[in-house]
Formats: sequence, structure tokens, C-alpha cells
Amino acid sequence: MKDFILDCLFDTLKMFPFLFVAFLIIELIEHKLSDKTKDMIEKSGKFGPLIGGILGAFPQCGFSVLTTNLYITRIVTLGTLVAVYLSTSDEMIPVMLSNEVAVSKIIIIVLIKVIVGIIFGFIIDFIFRYHKSHSYSICEDDTCDCENSIIKSTIIHTLKTGFFIFIAMFLVSLSVLLIDEYHITQFFVNHPILSPMISSLLGLIPSCAASILITQLYVGGIIPFGTLISGLLTASGVGMLLLIRSNEDAGESFFIIFMVFLIGTIVGLFFNVLGVLS
Repeated sequence: MKDFILDCLFDTLKMFPFLFVAFLIIELIEHKLSDKTKDMIEKSGKFGPLIGGILGAFPQCGFSVLTTNLYITRIVTLGTLVAVYLSTSDEMIPVMLSNEVAVSKIIIIVLIKVIVGIIFGFIIDFIFRYHKSHSYSICEDDTCDCENSIIKSTIIHTLKTGFFIFIAMFLVSLSVLLIDEYHITQFFVNHPILSPMISSLLGLIPSCAASILITQLYVGGIIPFGTLISGLLTASGVGMLLLIRSNEDAGESFFIIFMVFLIGTIVGLFFNVLGVLS
């Protein structure tokens, strides 16, 4: 249990730089930048899905955490957020490297996630281009002294959110450890048609353990390539957990999660039907 707690603590500490940068950007935009500068940032957001899809491909889920915070305050678009969620690689790359999977195949998987993220990110931004949702301020409910010290306020927000992530990650990861992998494996074997949907659901678990489990099932020959893609597309680490916690519009948060789940399932089914790279 000691090692388990230390692992959760270490994973949380890796999020702190991303949290700090995100909150610092938010504080600067909310309190320091002029309206003209804010307008420029908003207009440049049309390229967000492209940038988000590429940045999300870097290992670990820090960028999903950063982008979630930026979306909550509406600094980035909905399409950008979804692009990052879909392209986030989490623990897939190190697990595959440790199992001696060909680097060329790993690159192909990462490219698929990036391309899917970018395409659907732009589609979502186009569909919801006229939708104007409420722009939240991170200081609405916090006593953070943001008017007097940007750095102090940023540190307070980072520590509060980091503490929440640690507790949530500990509870979720502990739950994942109790999952019977044998029965999960048997379900995938006995229900190949449903496997992309189940993999997408597993990927939504806000823990690095989800992407590790899905990747190991693929490496072990239990699930086909499309099912792997389904789970990896939805495995965005703790980003979605932060979205549920911080976004005041709970209905919107679950709609975003459902969109990611649906995209992951459809794309996985597509690759399974094609039967490529299995």
C-alpha cells in the first residue's frame, strides 16, 4: 500500500507543472490582458484542434489536464479539448516499448490518434461554431487573493487541484486494481463485436492503469487493433476527471465525455471491420 500511495503521489506531482502553467495563463488572461489581446487569442482558437492534436501525442496526460483547465475558462475551443483527449497517449508508448513492439507500429498508432483528434476537433468546432457557452472564472468561488498576487493565486489553485487529483487518482486506481482481469479478458474473447465499445468504456477510467491494461491486452493478442485504438482514443488520463470536478455545467461535461466515447467506439469498429494492422 505504501508503494501504491507513493506511485499515486508521484503521478500527481508530474501534473503540477502543467497545472501551474494552465492556471498562470488563465490568471494572466483574466486579470492582466486587454480586451484586444483576448479577442486575438479567441480568433486564433480556430487552429486549436491542430495544435491540441499534436501536443496531446506526447506521453503522459499532462496536456489533457492543461487543456481541460483552459477549456473550462473558455480560452480554448471545445474541438481543441476533444482533439487533445483523443490524441493523448498516456502510458501506451512506454508499455509498448517495454514489450518490444515495433517502433514503426507505435508511430502508426500515435499518428492515427493525432489524425483522428485533429479531424474530429475541427468537425466539432464547425458544428458548435455558433454555440456560446458561459465563460467561467476560476476565482468565482475561491479565496485566492488573485487581485493582489497572480503567482500566489496560481499556486493556491495548483495545490487545491493537485490535492483533488491525488485523492481521486488514488481511489480510482485502487478500484482498477480490484478488477478481475481474467473476466475482462474472457469478455473480449467471447464478444468481439462489442469489444471496441467495452474498450472505449475502459479508456474513460481516469487512471493511467486503463491504458496500460488495454495495451497489455493487445500485446498479448487478446484484442484486435481496432479495439486497441478504441481504448487508447478515450484514455485521456485524469483530464476528464478534472473536467467533471471543475466545469460548472455538469451536463456539458458528460456530453463531452459521451462524444469522446462515441468517436472511440466508431473508429475502433472501423479498423476492426477493415482488419488492418491486427
